[in-house]
Amino acid sequence: MPKAEHRSHKGLDNRAENSHVPLRKRDRTMQGFRSPGSLQRFVSSFSAVRNLFVAPYSERSAFAIHLHRLQAMAEWNAVIRTLA
Repeated sequence: MPKAEHRSHKGLDNRAENSHVPLRKRDRTMQGFRSPGSLQRFVSSFSAVRNLFVAPYSERSAFAIHLHRLQAMAEWNAVIRTLA
C-alpha cells in the first residue's frame, strides 16, 4: 500500500500486550500447582502468614520494619508453642 502509514516501533503494541497482564499473572501464580483447588488452599493459609510478617506500607523506616518483624516473630513463636 503506497499511501498507508507503516510504523514499526517496539512500544507501539504495549496497549495490546498490557491487556494480557492479568492473564499472565494468573498463569504465573498457577505454576507448580496441579489444580486451582490446591492453589486456593495454599494461598488461603499463606496470605494470613504473610500479612503477619510483612510490614504495612505506612511504616517505611527500617527501625519500624525491624520492630514489626520482632513483634511478628514473637506472635509466631507463641502460636507454635500452643500448637506443640
